[in-house]
Amino acid sequence: MFEGMLDIEKYIDILNEWIWSDVFIAFALLTGIYFTVSTRFVQLFHVRRMVKLLFSGKASVKGVSSFQAFVLAISGRIGTGNIAGVATAIAMGGPGAVFWMWVIAILGAATACVEATLGQMFKVEKDGQYRGGPAFYIEQGLHSKVYALIFSVVTIISCTFFLPAVQSNSIAVSMNHAFSLDTRIVGFVIAGLLGLIIFGGVKRIVKVAEVVVPFMAVGYIGMAAVIIGMNVTAIPSVFKLIFSSAFNLDATFSGVFGMAIAWGVKRGIYSNEAGQGTAPHSAAAAEVKHPMEQGLVQAFSVYIDTLFVCTATALMILFTKSYNVVDPSGGFVVENVPGLIEGPAYTQIAIATYFPSMGAAFVSIALFFFVFTTLMAYYYMAETNLSYLTPRHTPKYMTQALRIVFLFIVIYGTYKESSFAWKLGDVGVGLMAWLNIVALLLLRKIFMTSYRDYFRKYPTIRSMKEPKD
Repeated sequence: MFEGMLDIEKYIDILNEWIWSDVFIAFALLTGIYFTVSTRFVQLFHVRRMVKLLFSGKASVKGVSSFQAFVLAISGRIGTGNIAGVATAIAMGGPGAVFWMWVIAILGAATACVEATLGQMFKVEKDGQYRGGPAFYIEQGLHSKVYALIFSVVTIISCTFFLPAVQSNSIAVSMNHAFSLDTRIVGFVIAGLLGLIIFGGVKRIVKVAEVVVPFMAVGYIGMAAVIIGMNVTAIPSVFKLIFSSAFNLDATFSGVFGMAIAWGVKRGIYSNEAGQGTAPHSAAAAEVKHPMEQGLVQAFSVYIDTLFVCTATALMILFTKSYNVVDPSGGFVVENVPGLIEGPAYTQIAIATYFPSMGAAFVSIALFFFVFTTLMAYYYMAETNLSYLTPRHTPKYMTQALRIVFLFIVIYGTYKESSFAWKLGDVGVGLMAWLNIVALLLLRKIFMTSYRDYFRKYPTIRSMKEPKD
């Protein structure tokens, strides 16, 4: 049995090497650059408009408000990638990986705008509520049923079998480190609480996310702000370390320069999900006047995820030097924490440096909320794509079976080694991103039609009150 497991892991490694090749890294970056230029840097020059739109619009019987769609998307974006993922990026690519996470976030915000707008443009009403996502805009926009079916099946597999295991594994490891809790017990507790919500349907998922997401994000960033404030004089040196490592100007990290770019992009996409095709599902559920409104709101959510939450984690780790950097040839380039390779423990150690009695516990609790809301979002995406595969009406038994399998995988993830869980997660993210980004490029003209129409009607924030004729 163990030999079979090793074979599976070997094939997963090969698959990851293909999916996350240098070709894909360049592809993701160039796509972000293309949409940034073609939209005239929409993600940089319209931040004020994004914030205004975030709190506009109301929910309806069929759809949710802009803010509710935003928090549902944020609940998917903010997860273990913001804590364990950042630590892994630093461990594998050095401090310079943080810079490349910023780059993919800024460029990815434009990509996120495109996919969310398309999600709105091609949404449908089904079972009394709005449904949408890449499968819907691929079929209707590209007129390719086969392509849409492939994406839908890949998304269901990724969001049900691959991605949940990473999230539940991270919280189980974190809880074990902080409270010495059996990881398997943690898995059953998470599954039990999650079951109470997902069996209540989409509306209950949105309601829980609306309350929990702002609370968890503000609490975590608040703790980071305190630690950053205590190290304010070290800020210039830490940023110098990040930039010098990112551009191969620091001899210490010259051996992992290429890894800094690869892992920064890899963990950046994993964390903020820009271009992955996840956010369009929640964006499609929003009740808005114009599709571009959700595009702008979802672009802003990428900033919240990476520029705020991921940066907060990175600064805490780097301020306290609570990290190691792995040498690709074996051993460590830097070993500040003997024996530790990656994971939420880096962040726990960083906070414990200043708050010894609560560091590990705080990160565990924060990670619990991050993971919990992300799992809710993953289930929503899986259910939406199941809905796509059953055009007329989704049989109740299929929805119930999806929920049971999903909860089983959540528990299963707590039984596995962290490294294997992350590898599965990377496969899921990579496959979805490849399929979705290709579709976005093929649909660029349709998006630009919506983009030009919106800014013709609402060229300024003031004009947003009344549309032009």
